[in-house]
Amino acid sequence: MGTPQQVALRCRIVRAVARGESEAAVAAALEINRKTVRLWRERFSKEGLKGLWEIAPGRGRKATYGPDRVKAVLDATLQSKPKGQTHRSCRLMAADQAISKSTISNPWKSHHLKPHRTKTFQLSRDPKFLEKLTDVVGLYLHPPDKAIVLCVDEKSQIQALNRTQPGLPLKQGRCGTMTHDYQRNGTTTLFAALDLLQGKVIGDFHKRHRHQEFLKFLRRIDREFIGGDALHVVMDNYGTHGTAEVKAWLRKHPRFVIHYVPTSCSWLNLIERWFAELTNKRLRRDSFFSVDELIAAINEFLAAWNENPKPFVWTATVDSIVSQLARCRQTLEQIQPGCTAPKRRKRLSS
Repeated sequence: MGTPQQVALRCRIVRAVARGESEAAVAAALEINRKTVRLWRERFSKEGLKGLWEIAPGRGRKATYGPDRVKAVLDATLQSKPKGQTHRSCRLMAADQAISKSTISNPWKSHHLKPHRTKTFQLSRDPKFLEKLTDVVGLYLHPPDKAIVLCVDEKSQIQALNRTQPGLPLKQGRCGTMTHDYQRNGTTTLFAALDLLQGKVIGDFHKRHRHQEFLKFLRRIDREFIGGDALHVVMDNYGTHGTAEVKAWLRKHPRFVIHYVPTSCSWLNLIERWFAELTNKRLRRDSFFSVDELIAAINEFLAAWNENPKPFVWTATVDSIVSQLARCRQTLEQIQPGCTAPKRRKRLSS
């Protein structure tokens, strides 16, 4: 494994000659010149195995810049910024380093550097983060027997946007287009619950998202799932989810078992994953003349989804999440000490 082909060919030549085969027979069998057989037979007799490992230099243009120059490019990319700007580009870096932009692009590709791209994140400062994380992830990985797990949330302020001009359709060699400007024709709020095991989704629409509307949706869930099976509900800490009215209703309905995700951890609620499907596959590219048309489109997507539901399978363990967040916290603490510490509530003076 890993032996250069030219070295392997020389070994075949030596082995064939050692078996007593003639130079002409070896050359014909290996489809090489007879002089090549003679050359490596004589080289082996003089220098032994060491002589077979002479590697010829590769073809093509040789590298102009050595590893020191490449390291200087990588250090400049990671540790500096261009004047008055936030990130580097190939052309800016090439001008600063006085080399070609392809010489910049190649080490960037080999070291997986993409200065033009960014991703968003937010670390939770919830003091009960680990407790809530363990509760929700354990519920995903090991759902209780004879119980239903629901991921509940609301997608608020969904806008009925109408493009000012019709877009051009998709065709060969050209993607679909749409105008960048639009008219706002009102908004609606979608309350949704995702059945973890079945993958089906229940949805309700309301103009507002107060605790009154949330209670209506909880009653809808209670009617949909008839029987005495426990309903384990995963939801966030939004204000309307924890009002006195909601808590009183939940006390009267003990089959609802609430599991709160940590603050700033919407990614832990799988209904958000379904909201992303709704946005990407139905809402983002369409145009709506009214709220009623928007609601009809979402209902159409809901019906099509529930015809062939596909559950989202959670695979991440608590240990893997905690270790990843620990590395992130360590990096942030090196940049700005104390930035990841939980916020303390200020006491009001009497």
